[in-house]
Amino acid sequence: MNAQPNFENNIPGRNSRLLGTLLSQVESRNVTFQGDDFPVFWDRALGSTVWDVDGNAYIDFTSAFGVASIGHTHPAVVGAIKAQAERLIHGMGDVHPSAPKTLLCQKIALASGLDNAKVILSQNGGDAVESALKTALLYTGGAAVCAFNGGYHGMSYGALNVTSRTDFREPFREQMGSFVSHFPFGGSLHEIKSFLGGRNAGAVIVEPIQGRGGIVVPPDGWLGELKEICAKSNTLFIADEIFTGWGRTGSLFAATHDRVIPDIMCVGKAMGGGMPISACVATGDIMDCWPKSLGESIHTSTFLGNPLACAASLAAIDVILQEDLSHRASETGALAIKLLSEIVERNLADLKSVRGRGLMLGIEFHEKEKCLRTVTTALQHGLFVLPAGDGSILEILPPLTITETELREGLTRLEVSLAEADKK
Repeated sequence: MNAQPNFENNIPGRNSRLLGTLLSQVESRNVTFQGDDFPVFWDRALGSTVWDVDGNAYIDFTSAFGVASIGHTHPAVVGAIKAQAERLIHGMGDVHPSAPKTLLCQKIALASGLDNAKVILSQNGGDAVESALKTALLYTGGAAVCAFNGGYHGMSYGALNVTSRTDFREPFREQMGSFVSHFPFGGSLHEIKSFLGGRNAGAVIVEPIQGRGGIVVPPDGWLGELKEICAKSNTLFIADEIFTGWGRTGSLFAATHDRVIPDIMCVGKAMGGGMPISACVATGDIMDCWPKSLGESIHTSTFLGNPLACAASLAAIDVILQEDLSHRASETGALAIKLLSEIVERNLADLKSVRGRGLMLGIEFHEKEKCLRTVTTALQHGLFVLPAGDGSILEILPPLTITETELREGLTRLEVSLAEADKK
């Protein structure tokens, strides 16, 4: 299934540059960053390898934002999409649903481990967070929400309110609400306890491990203590597992590392196998706060439960469960941490430490600028990596199916790129 990378043409190549010029003429200039040596345009992918439109092959240490956990273009997902496309591409999700929608809701509910779990399907992580916030308000009647510094939950307005990044929020502040308070992630819970006890709070939303915020793992027991505070204050605990879920951190869901069972959970990314789909899942008694539909849903979308996306997701989840990719992430992650730690030791002038769990890892740089230069030099050596946090953390997020050979080769390319970054 895995292809061996080759690397021949200039980066970005002629075709990537041409497409970049064309795209800049028709797309909002805020969407796709374009520079002298960035980006390349993808053409095809298989396993842990991606080819650009100029024929260059790259090892993918991003899993395409964490989506390709089972590897790119997995044959089980491709087969499911082909079979479904020949039968039904689009249905009417909240009026005349399809069979795949029902089967997927069943699979998610069972995998979640939540009591009598029920599901709201959607298209992306932000959508799932919107569903979770609305569910918490309906169930508790409490409008106030506790979120965390460094947290990223999406760009739609509800999700943007709980996202902490000022550069994302500030341009739209005049249209945003004031129902969210942010607290230090992994820090003292005393202020949160006082906040929840003195406000009409409905929910706490937290990533078990912060992803875009910089691969930040909270102290052992911190999530469990936070869950206890929520329970005592009748506040719902929302686990945003969109990035961490489906095996990425070495368990099916990252909250279970602290033996935490959330009230509501948001999932997405890896569960679609590459197709856009996500879900909010909650215990049955909580989800039943929504009124029964009398012919008009008060929270829905045109593509809710899209048959093609549901079929892909059913196949992707089966691969994750049947191949026990959670365990594989734990084993491969242990090797990756060992190898990355050795790279850090050899490059202490540039690097501080390795952080993360499973195959959700990050390397901390002393200087943000060196990290960002390494991203672009890695591209020249056939490796996709991305920065996180304030730009000083380099994410290492390969597919959970990556081979040891590919992992070692990718890390070799990373260390070469790190050395060359000083020359830029």
